[in-house]
Amino acid sequence: MIVIEQEKCIGCGLCAKDCPADKIKVESGKAVYTPECIQCGHCVAVCPKGAVSIPEYDMDDVEEYTKEAFAVDPEKFLHAVKFRRSIRSYRNHPVEKEKMERILQAGRYTPTAKNRQGCRFIVIQNELEEFKELLWDEIPDLADRIKGELPHYAMLFRFMYRKWRDRGEDSLFFNAPACIIVVTDNPLDGGLAAANMENMAVAEGAGVLYSGYLQRIIGASPKLKEWLGFPEGTPACCMLIGYPDVTYRRTAPRKQADIVWR
Repeated sequence: MIVIEQEKCIGCGLCAKDCPADKIKVESGKAVYTPECIQCGHCVAVCPKGAVSIPEYDMDDVEEYTKEAFAVDPEKFLHAVKFRRSIRSYRNHPVEKEKMERILQAGRYTPTAKNRQGCRFIVIQNELEEFKELLWDEIPDLADRIKGELPHYAMLFRFMYRKWRDRGEDSLFFNAPACIIVVTDNPLDGGLAAANMENMAVAEGAGVLYSGYLQRIIGASPKLKEWLGFPEGTPACCMLIGYPDVTYRRTAPRKQADIVWR
């Protein structure tokens, strides 16, 4: 529920105007909350007097807006987007817990459809070696199961497995010290969260690789999903994460954008 402290409320109507669910109105000079809103928090963010709260959430986590804290230089941000790379070579050094927590916070604060906040973030770091062994053991059976429907992937997974088994070459994890799996039934929510987490990871000096191979393997394996704790869920994104063991000197070229101006 939403709590509006009447003694603080000045009846300005900003919360009612900005409420996307139209669940707040002003009566007798005070804002009044109507139940069954989506708890998006816009009323908390817009109130000039701090009169609104959502007790179900951690209100101590709410930050006051300042121009200095919010300012993002447009040119620097675009440069950061252009400079990001998919990392396939990692240093043998784990991402510190405090940095990982900030990266996950970037995912937590990502917008979700109807403010459902339905993303689960599974961080595999301490038990990564156990998970890798389990995953590699699953690949031969998985390849057999999908060979009729997805022959290309079946052949590719068998090839990766032979390289790992015969030569110890890991074409899935690339020595990454951690993996983050985003689980949600809304793929867009998971993708947006992953993008924000990647930006935060880069700001922390780390890098990521979005692995569609891992996503497909995990999604097709009841044993892996059971081990991870979401037997009925769907992985929306799998991200390898760690400190890059490669230095890029410049941005990579891209073809011209396909833009339609109307």
